[in-house]
Amino acid sequence: MLEKKEHNYEKAVLVGVITQNQDEEKLQEYMDELEFLAFTAGATVDRRFTQKLTQPDSKTFIGSGKAQEIKEYVKENEIGTVIFDDELSPSQLKNLEREIEAKILDRTNLILDIFAQRAQTSYARTQVELAQYQYLLPRLTRMWTHLERQKGGIGMRGPGETEIETDRRIIRDRISLLKDKLKTIDKQMATQRNNRGKVVRAALVGYTNVGKSTLMNAISKSEVFAENKLFATLDTTVRKVVIGNLPFLLTDTVGFIRKLPTQLVESFKSTLDEVREADLLIHVVDISHESFEDHIDSVNQILMEINAHQKPMIMIFNKIDDFSYEKKDEDDLTPSTKRNISLDEWKKTWMAKSKYPTVFISALTKENFPEMKKLVYDEVMKIHISRFPYNDFLFEYFDNDEEENNN
Repeated sequence: MLEKKEHNYEKAVLVGVITQNQDEEKLQEYMDELEFLAFTAGATVDRRFTQKLTQPDSKTFIGSGKAQEIKEYVKENEIGTVIFDDELSPSQLKNLEREIEAKILDRTNLILDIFAQRAQTSYARTQVELAQYQYLLPRLTRMWTHLERQKGGIGMRGPGETEIETDRRIIRDRISLLKDKLKTIDKQMATQRNNRGKVVRAALVGYTNVGKSTLMNAISKSEVFAENKLFATLDTTVRKVVIGNLPFLLTDTVGFIRKLPTQLVESFKSTLDEVREADLLIHVVDISHESFEDHIDSVNQILMEINAHQKPMIMIFNKIDDFSYEKKDEDDLTPSTKRNISLDEWKKTWMAKSKYPTVFISALTKENFPEMKKLVYDEVMKIHISRFPYNDFLFEYFDNDEEENNN
């Protein structure tokens, strides 16, 4: 099922709903993220549609009037794809395709498509394929809508149902096969983790596109793939790192995202095991993103879901080279917003009272790297001493920064 293919950029429109639980400002944040997801998948966004509802419509999610408006726009401007910001039910998906007469994708399907493009190793591709089949199974009936147009004719309805049931059985068998395959790989990876010796394990966690892979490359001097797109890294990468006289293992993991599909959390269980079994979490945050506090909450929520929220953690606020703010005039009496807070002022807010050690850096320009390395060294050393009190297997001390300057 999983095919790696190059995407030609196709025209798309985005659709989101303002509800009691999601105001207009929050929706715009989600839509900005959805547009970045669409770009990563291979689409250019032509227009955004929003609808204000008490709750999403059970039949079409947005109501028939808005669906008709989108249909007319799509037809006039030759738009190929309509992307919804929330996950659609199988019936909503079917009704929308019938009404709008265009390809309908929801946020989950879009993320799965990006994962299908990004998966490099056999293991990652197996995980994505499993998630795709789990998403597809309850939505299988919409693939057979051509049979509904055939009026009359003996036996027309029966074979369609038989074919659907056959496909369902094939998909269930495939899901079972993929789960068994992942169980085998999970055991192999668990064995690998157990054989890594008496070394502290640190894992980079954070929202997608916050610079984890760039930081990984800078610290470990390796070449992990990094790109300014969402989910550039799917495959877990482990590197041995030495800071001062202390060796430890550093793992780069898949980025998290708001409204993360449940299928992916289940399918990427083994990848998340790297986080669960790490001794130290290094939470990387994009301080230049205006919604970075929401990103922190989303990551913490997922860490709680996988029972990894009580581990020792370091907060690294990255991309200070890209940070900007709007300075207010002294006579400006309008209420301040987050856009008016400088970096120094941020450091004095809740960050100053955080229970986790905090540092502000730029992984790209390596600004404040010595401070960051000292912080990581101190935290890893604490764990090393408590975990392996009789292990004196430490390297002869050398200065990383001095070595870098010599090179």
